[in-house]
Amino acid sequence: MNKLDLITAVAAASDLPRAKATEAVDAVFAAIGGALKKKEEVRLIGFGTFAAATRKASTGRNPRTGEEMQIPESTTVRFKVGKQLKDSVN
Repeated sequence: MNKLDLITAVAAASDLPRAKATEAVDAVFAAIGGALKKKEEVRLIGFGTFAAATRKASTGRNPRTGEEMQIPESTTVRFKVGKQLKDSVN
């Protein structure tokens, strides 16, 4: 499922026009992204938890040359699946 499929499913499930469903999906994504940017955790009970996590700087190797290189510290997003979602997939 891609974003367009998700918008179509939201429009069908909520009896909204496709344009309004697009606005709703975009608003949800923006809210989650905004919270993560502020290093806040986003908990959706039954679905899961999104959290921003920092990866420490490390030393890696260039696979072509074998030369060591520094990998800078970075921020990534972690997702921990909720019990209800986990149970629905099994």
